Amino acid sequence: MSMTRTGSAKVELPSDTEILITRVFDAPAGLVFEVWTNPQHVQNWWTSPEDNWLVCDIDLREGGHWRYVVESPVHGVFGWHGEYRSIEPSHRIVSTEVFEGYPDAEAIDNLTLVEVDGVTTMTVLVQHSSKENRDGHLNAGMEGGMQLALNRVDHILQDLQL
Repeated sequence: MSMTRTGSAKVELPSDTEILITRVFDAPAGLVFEVWTNPQHVQNWWTSPEDNWLVCDIDLREGGHWRYVVESPVHGVFGWHGEYRSIEPSHRIVSTEVFEGYPDAEAIDNLTLVEVDGVTTMTVLVQHSSKENRDGHLNAGMEGGMQLALNRVDHILQDLQL
């Protein structure tokens, strides 16, 4: 198991309302897409391993909805939801994302997967409606939690390729 990519997600701020996340995985794009969209896998990487999953619903089709609700021993019950706007299997997903604690702060997530020689570069452009919402997302500990989650994605991908 290679740990060279652990913690390697890059976060950039291309504008006052955007967050751009880039991470490379040593796996084919189709497998990354599967881990990103299959509830069985999502429950193993989305949030802290200490959290108890209450809801992990994914209706993976354009116009379909997703919703995740977890109970944290530290933070209580919290959730996220969104709608799939565009799906190109193994290549791209555009969806909305709402952290239910801030229902007026909907963002649009544009996930892109580009594979070259079995290595996939994932980018996620998160478009917020305001600088305040973007900054709130960043200041909520997004980067640290995201690094841990993407490390878990990496481990799942490695296990699936054994």
